[in-house]
Amino acid sequence: MLEEYHEFETRLSGFFAQQMRKSFTVLPSDMRFHIIIAAVFWCGYVDSRKIRGISSSYKRFYRERKSFLCIDGSKIIPFEQVNDDYCDCEDGSDEPGTSACPRGRFYCTNLGFRPHYIPSSRVNDGICDCCDASDEYNSHAQCQNSCWNLGQREREYVEGQMRTLDEGLRLKQQLIEEGVLLWREKQAQLRELQQVAEDLQIKLEEHRRRKHEADRLKEEILKDLEAGDNGIQHQNSTISSIFQLLDSNKDGSITVDEVQEKVALIRDEERVLSVDEAVSLLGGGHQMDLANFRHTLWDVLTTGDSVKIKDTHGAPGRLVSEDPHLKAADGAAEWEATSLKKVEESYDTVNMEISDLQKKLAIDYGTDWEFLFLNSQCYQLKVYEYTYTLCPFNQITQKNTAGTEVLLGKWGMWAGTPKNQYSQMVYENGEPCWQGGSRSTTVTLTCGAETALRSVKEPSKCQYIMDFQTPVACQPVLQQRGVHSEL
Repeated sequence: MLEEYHEFETRLSGFFAQQMRKSFTVLPSDMRFHIIIAAVFWCGYVDSRKIRGISSSYKRFYRERKSFLCIDGSKIIPFEQVNDDYCDCEDGSDEPGTSACPRGRFYCTNLGFRPHYIPSSRVNDGICDCCDASDEYNSHAQCQNSCWNLGQREREYVEGQMRTLDEGLRLKQQLIEEGVLLWREKQAQLRELQQVAEDLQIKLEEHRRRKHEADRLKEEILKDLEAGDNGIQHQNSTISSIFQLLDSNKDGSITVDEVQEKVALIRDEERVLSVDEAVSLLGGGHQMDLANFRHTLWDVLTTGDSVKIKDTHGAPGRLVSEDPHLKAADGAAEWEATSLKKVEESYDTVNMEISDLQKKLAIDYGTDWEFLFLNSQCYQLKVYEYTYTLCPFNQITQKNTAGTEVLLGKWGMWAGTPKNQYSQMVYENGEPCWQGGSRSTTVTLTCGAETALRSVKEPSKCQYIMDFQTPVACQPVLQQRGVHSEL
């Protein structure tokens, strides 16, 4: 049946063509010209009717022929029924330029701007949807072709984005180089701290040993006193121990520097003895051995009320005991205890610094350590009555005008896409929310020539999102937001 229809169509068109040729030869020349022009425009109209609403990639399905196959393959219809304002194909492919098919799509060419599809129900509905006005070809709407102006704005935007990208990539390269250097500095700092910790460990063991000896001597004196033994042997042992306490370098003699270091005036413990005062305590010389110590400085320390061994507690001049040997041993024990405490505090401080530095170095700062510079930095943004503070790799807070600060999350992880995992940060385990759960914040990193916090929103209760702009978020390829090649 379809073949018979096409045969009839061919004969009919041939007949009309023959009659037209006969009539055309008898017309005046000027009228022939007008007929030719009209025919050209009519052919253009007919052709445009048939292909209106089609993208260039689909034109191969709409080549002029006797029949048309629905794109879904469900039906064959005469080609004259394409764009005839009657829906023949279930997929709507026979009416790309009209609103006849409910599932149809109309293609806006939008030369000079971005092309796109609209539902075919919007064709000739009196509303201008395509910037080239192609969707309102047969309606009362007076649509203007605004594609060029829209495209110009789009091009200016893209050019601005490209300039920002170029500047961002330049700054990113600088930050990468700085990040590498900073990483090396942090590693060197860690090694130095670890060496200091090792040295302090050795020093700590020595001070513990010396404190143990001082405590043991004090206990022996107390036991001797309780037993009534205050003989020469005990006194010699005490004198020898105090001498060793003052002899820091263990060279067998006490010098001016050692006296200044460990002996103080009772009435002015903070003042360091002058050289002359130290020489006087040493019997007029600059050093003293154990034999001379027994008859000079020892007597001053045990019987006088002018000087004492440093760091003994209690009011100035007050004796721990009436026994001079116990007084000296008690001072030595307190001195060693104080010294040990100082070394322990230094050791603990260094270990805390090592731990903090190791935690910082364990964070993923990017493939080239480009995000390392953000550590120890904070960025603020005021939104209405709140001030938001983002401290990358640490925490995020919110402070109101009354000064109340709320923790919105602590550093959690990178949560970007598989292609760019460094495009998003997650901060979690913030302060509890009144609805249950804890506050959390998602930070999206965008490309920019400067590093700044750009926006903060709370799309749902206690769930925050931030836009954080920085050069290190710039990628070598910028997607041009769908700008068509026809621009």
